[in-house]
Amino acid sequence: MISVPAELARLFDITPGCKLDWEPGAKKKEIRVRVIPKRGDLARELRGGGLNYSPERKAVEELVQERALEG
Repeated sequence: MISVPAELARLFDITPGCKLDWEPGAKKKEIRVRVIPKRGDLARELRGGGLNYSPERKAVEELVQERALEG
């Protein structure tokens, strides 16, 4: 368990239970810390992302039709 200064916790949205990734820094006695995003935040970021690559397709409808043909 660690303590994060309040200013940094607010800035990086670090709350109790957040996961942090620790790795050695470039310099001696330096540690780099990365906040691992929460699953819900990742899902919200990805939502609708496929539309950027294929805006004319309706992928969910295509999948439903494909599954109906299989069954």
